[in-house]
Amino acid sequence: MKIVVLDGKMLNPGDNPWDEVASFGEFIVHDRTSPADVLERAQGAEILITNKTVITAEHLAQLPKVKFIALTSTGYNAVDVVAAKARGVPVSNVPEYGTDSVAQFTIALLLELCHRIQKHSDAVYAGAWTTGPDFCFWDTPQSELAGKTLAIIGYGRIGKRVAEIAKALGMKVVPVGKEKNELMVALRDADVVTLHCPLTPENTGFVNKEFLSHMKPSAFLLNAARGALVAEQDLADALNEGKIAGAAIDVVSVEPIKADNPLLQAKNCIITPHIAWVSIEARRRLMHATAENVRAFLAGKPINVVNP
Repeated sequence: MKIVVLDGKMLNPGDNPWDEVASFGEFIVHDRTSPADVLERAQGAEILITNKTVITAEHLAQLPKVKFIALTSTGYNAVDVVAAKARGVPVSNVPEYGTDSVAQFTIALLLELCHRIQKHSDAVYAGAWTTGPDFCFWDTPQSELAGKTLAIIGYGRIGKRVAEIAKALGMKVVPVGKEKNELMVALRDADVVTLHCPLTPENTGFVNKEFLSHMKPSAFLLNAARGALVAEQDLADALNEGKIAGAAIDVVSVEPIKADNPLLQAKNCIITPHIAWVSIEARRRLMHATAENVRAFLAGKPINVVNP
C-alpha cells in the first residue's frame, strides 16, 4: 500500500512523528506540494493524505490507483469530494481534534484586545516605565469581561467550549442562529462577536458592511474560524472609521496573507497566522485520528467519510 502525504509540514514540523501512519505501508511525505507537482507526486499512490493541497477532479481522473483520501483537517474543501465519490474514492476528515486549543486561543485573542499585554510589555522594555513619572501607566483602554455579552455565531463543539470559558469569566453568552432578525438583535446587544461556523457558499463574506453596522462602536469581533466569512475591506473600513472598537483574527481569506490585504492597514486589528489549531496536543490528536482513518479504510470500514 503506497501512501503519499502531499503537505505534511504543518502537522509535523519535527515534533509529531508520522510513525503510526507510516506503519501501514510504503510511505512518502512531502512538506509542501505546489499545484504543478500534485500529479507527479501522487502517481502510484493508493492513499493520498492532504491538508490544504488541492486535489481536483482533473487530478483524480489521472490517478487511477487512488483508493482513499485522508484529510489532516476538519474542512474538506481542498478535495473535489463529488468527483471522488463518482470514482468510488471515500474521503475522510478529522471532525474533532482542536476544540480546546481553538477555544483557548479565541479567548486569548479576546484578552489581548482587552489588555494589549504584548504592547505594554514592549513599552516597558523600551524604557517607558523606567522613565515614567508614575508607578503605572497604560497606553490602551483596559476593560474587564465580567458582565459583558458574547454572541457566538456557530454553536458546535468549539463554540460551546468558548461559551464555557466565557461564562467562567462572568460573561453572558448568546448563541446565535441563522435567522436574520435573531442575528441583528444579537449584534445590537453584543459586546463581543465571535465566529465559529463552517464556511459555505451561503455565508461567504456575510460579515460585511451591513453586518458590522449593527454592532456597537465599543464592540470587538473575533474570527478563528474561516477567513472568507469576512468581507475584509468592509471590516478594515469599519475599524478605521471607528464603527467597531477592535478585531482579532487568526484567519484571512487568502493564506498566507497577501501584502495588500486591507486588514494589515486597519486600526486596532490583531492578526495571527492561523495558529489556533497548532498546539502540540491538538496536532498529536490529529495525527492519531488520521492514522485511525487509514486503519479503518484498510479494514474495509471507513470512518469520518464526508462523501458517503
